[in-house]
Amino acid sequence: MRIRSRQPANRPPNDAALAGAPESVSTDAGQAPSARMTTTPGRSARRAGSQLPLMALVFVGGMVSLGLEMCGPRLMAPYFGTSLFIWANQIGFTLIYLSLGYAIGGRLADRYPNPRLLCALVATAAVFTGVIPFISEPILNWSLIGIAQVNAGVFIGSLVAVNLLFLVPTTLLGMVSPFAIRLSIRQVGDAGRSSGNLYALSTVGSIIGAFLPVLVLIPNWGVRRTLFAGCVALLVVSLWGLRLPERVVAMFPTIILLGPLLLPQVFPLGPLKYTPGLIYEQESLYNYIQVTQQPDGTRELILNEGQAIHSIYNPHQVLTGWYWDYFLAAPYLHRAPNVGQVKRVAIIGLAGGTIARQYSIVYPQAQIDGVEIDPAIVAVGRRYFGMNEPQLHVTVADGRTFIRTTTHTYDVVAIDAFQQPYIPFQLTTKEFFEEIRAHLAPDGVVCLNTGHTATDFRLVQAFVNTMATVFPSVFTFNVPDTFNTEVMASMRPTSLATLGANLATVPPGSLLNQVAQEVLPVAQVGHAQKGGIVFSDDQAPVEQLTDQLLIDYIQSH
Repeated sequence: MRIRSRQPANRPPNDAALAGAPESVSTDAGQAPSARMTTTPGRSARRAGSQLPLMALVFVGGMVSLGLEMCGPRLMAPYFGTSLFIWANQIGFTLIYLSLGYAIGGRLADRYPNPRLLCALVATAAVFTGVIPFISEPILNWSLIGIAQVNAGVFIGSLVAVNLLFLVPTTLLGMVSPFAIRLSIRQVGDAGRSSGNLYALSTVGSIIGAFLPVLVLIPNWGVRRTLFAGCVALLVVSLWGLRLPERVVAMFPTIILLGPLLLPQVFPLGPLKYTPGLIYEQESLYNYIQVTQQPDGTRELILNEGQAIHSIYNPHQVLTGWYWDYFLAAPYLHRAPNVGQVKRVAIIGLAGGTIARQYSIVYPQAQIDGVEIDPAIVAVGRRYFGMNEPQLHVTVADGRTFIRTTTHTYDVVAIDAFQQPYIPFQLTTKEFFEEIRAHLAPDGVVCLNTGHTATDFRLVQAFVNTMATVFPSVFTFNVPDTFNTEVMASMRPTSLATLGANLATVPPGSLLNQVAQEVLPVAQVGHAQKGGIVFSDDQAPVEQLTDQLLIDYIQSH
């Protein structure tokens, strides 16, 4: 193979050659194409020095490309949630864009092997990265219209539009590696080593780009400032190959964005998503958290896309009239001498502590173990939701891990864990309920909050099927005027008549009497469906079932 120079021998070297572009390699007849060119030590040192800016470009390009992929779902979380569907969309679109960049970048580099062009492409990618936080909000707000009107076309179209936000910067960053390889190859024999080194460098940058935003930047700066930081980093590493006027143009957005990056108190960006009554917002490792307050002082905890309320708190009220109240009836499912006496309760999915507060008031003797995976939500619960009960012991962990490691025995295990609209699959399986059974008292009860539509109860039925494989009695409670269903299962065989008889013993006008009036009219026996879906650790299609419910609901409206 012979690589011929397009530049006449008597023409001085162009900018690309001076900046580290590949030199032509010419071989005579009979000479191996991998024959090395002789270079002086001084020239080798200059070449090594000229490679440093290119290596920095490759490193930062890899870092920001993965950073964009990690920021995408967080940008969409307040509007679409954080489901597998969202992640699959983001990853799939990212791979498509990078593939386009690889193909286009390779062709472009062969035709115009000039570092100035590469730096211009990276600077353009930087500008489009910095623009994303500004243009995403109107697109995402448009998506809310689709949700409010249940218009599938607008909803799906807006999801595609959000991914299209990343088309230009990700594609341009995909061009960096093939372009850099073309510029770095000195001779045919170095092609493998040069490309391998650059791909390794880009991959190291990508690894940092995967962890740095998630662990450091997003929790401390937020997703928009993280995107700004990526923009600034790309602009800085692209300056070396640009001419002076181009550098001035590239420095302009850098100077503008350094303000909100370094002085966030002086340049506030406002909430990621506007919600009426908003009094607090935070982006944590797991969620986009919002706290709202109504005129009567009632506070609500809203996570991610905000289509559900995860906790509610009013200092002057205990019962909510919603599904949280139903958990209070669980100790009355069994007929026993100590009915209604609760020693210990586990709450998986503590959130802002609504269930914990209710249990601490209705069953003051009970010790409460609250499990919440997001420490930021725990802090919000203590600050805004009065979650400071002395008998509440908070554990920051995954609910499945907690149940496996706890040494306590519980009278009630309440499960209210959602990453809306999905229940984490590991908290839905028969193996999980078997682990709970091992930690329940002889008269213990497990309660689960799940959902349905007006006509579709497939998800509820799947939970009944699953829990019936572990517990002898299963009951359902469809909460009026909501999409919530409470599923309760008991360690011993029991009946709704027993529940009614037990609740009839509570004092009239008491909180439990009000609970009885809520739960008894909607109580039903849960019958397992022969051959129906049973969730297991090997196969738990809870996300697919939930998606089908959502799609059917959208289509029916």
